[in-house]
Amino acid sequence: MQQPMIDRRLFLSGVAATAGLVGSPAWAKAAKKGNWPAVQAILDQWVRDKKVPGAAAGFARGLAPMEFMTAGKLAFDSETAVTPDTLFRAYSQTKPITGMAAMMLIEDGKLKMDQNIADFIPAFANPKVLTDPTKSLDARPAAGPITVRHLLTHTAGLGYTIITKGPLLKAYFDLGISPAQASRKQLPGLSTNKIAPSLEEFANRLGTLPLIADPGQIWSYSVSIDLLGRVIEIASGMAFDKFLETRIFKPLGMTSSFFQVPASEIGRFTSNYTAFGGMNIPVDPAKDSIYLDKPPFPFGGAGLVTSPRDFDRFALMLMGEGAIGRTRIMKPETARWGMSNLL
Repeated sequence: MQQPMIDRRLFLSGVAATAGLVGSPAWAKAAKKGNWPAVQAILDQWVRDKKVPGAAAGFARGLAPMEFMTAGKLAFDSETAVTPDTLFRAYSQTKPITGMAAMMLIEDGKLKMDQNIADFIPAFANPKVLTDPTKSLDARPAAGPITVRHLLTHTAGLGYTIITKGPLLKAYFDLGISPAQASRKQLPGLSTNKIAPSLEEFANRLGTLPLIADPGQIWSYSVSIDLLGRVIEIASGMAFDKFLETRIFKPLGMTSSFFQVPASEIGRFTSNYTAFGGMNIPVDPAKDSIYLDKPPFPFGGAGLVTSPRDFDRFALMLMGEGAIGRTRIMKPETARWGMSNLL
């Protein structure tokens, strides 16, 4: 069968649980026309303007090899150039990987799309919904259970510390329910308390709190993909990070994807900055990065560090409907289902 000629990046936009890919309007316009020199010029301009110390981009059509473009250095004070093998924080692009891991277990018969997650985590046996999210944690019984589908599609009614407000946000902070560790500094949207020490504890603490809406009623960006990591490890009988390594990373040759950056790889790891007062402030320098530490648990929603080349391997697998060449990690129908509109 002839493969359709579409950008691999477009395939990601339909992946279950994906956070989406973002770029500047100029970038999108140039990419749509296939004008790679224009894209390279945009990267170079970002570096010259000191918006970023370095950047990488890649485009491919169908199953053709990726065309990578890079500019700048790993940090503003670094002399090491960005390459396709540079390590970047994936943040929410961890989500589509976790989502497809769940799809693999659905294929295995160990999960069902509309299965109650209380089958795996009893703390969610009787979910409750806030009656007035702005004022209190008072709650009523939920109209129905949270399912795997709800977790995949951010319709479970869970919150997220980067957007949730009011008493529920405080409760998340008090219980150490955080979507990630991003810096040794205190950053907005991350817990001020010690983060739950394990994925099991994270899930059980989350199960004690009310929802913002009945499951399946609204779309709300949330910690649902982190919770899905716990469902994955119970259903598979394997630690969540071990499952990703065994079933996705190793078969696909993704040798540069980590929840903890090995000391041997610091030399290709970027520093992370935030713009404040017209200056770029280092919030997570590579040599003292929080990602060098073992995390409390593998954050399935935002915890991965990976390289452009590695992430392309994942995108190429999606484009190949579950396979790269002769290496198949899921059936074509599973991959298509995972990339369909599940809302």
